[in-house]
Amino acid sequence: MSIWIWVAVAVVLVGWYLSWTAGRLDRLHTRIDAARAGLDAQLLRRSSAAQELATSTLLDPASSILLYQAAHAARTVEPERREVAESELSQALRALFAEPEQAEELNALPGGAEAVADLTAATRRVPMARRFHNDSVRAARAVRRHRVVRLFRLAGHAPFPLAFEMDDEPPTGL
Repeated sequence: MSIWIWVAVAVVLVGWYLSWTAGRLDRLHTRIDAARAGLDAQLLRRSSAAQELATSTLLDPASSILLYQAAHAARTVEPERREVAESELSQALRALFAEPEQAEELNALPGGAEAVADLTAATRRVPMARRFHNDSVRAARAVRRHRVVRLFRLAGHAPFPLAFEMDDEPPTGL
């Protein structure tokens, strides 16, 4: 009779472990969704600030067109090409603000200080949001690689999490 008790205890412990692991994986996927929403918000904020600066008549026409096109592409591109479009916006910002004097010239213009401050704040938050998202993805991938998770299909039908890879180096002039 005692062997059946040990078998029952083992089954309960294995069931508890599987349930705990599935719950942990679900929490990680929820964290990824929240981090992705935060990253999307920061990327949208950055592209909005760039578009606002491009349409403000504070920049020369060539810079305005370059910045507006990059910001518009980042806002309207399909999800499969978003990383490329966001990287191109980062490159356009670096080209526009390659030297600190360029930001200082804009700060001297009426309304320029607010536009530069908004763009600077938005640009500095993007790498942090991307890092937080990619850390969440890395943690979920580590759990999903375990044999037990794959064997019992504890991830369900959730897609395999993908990191968001983009060029997010801020301009040196901001």
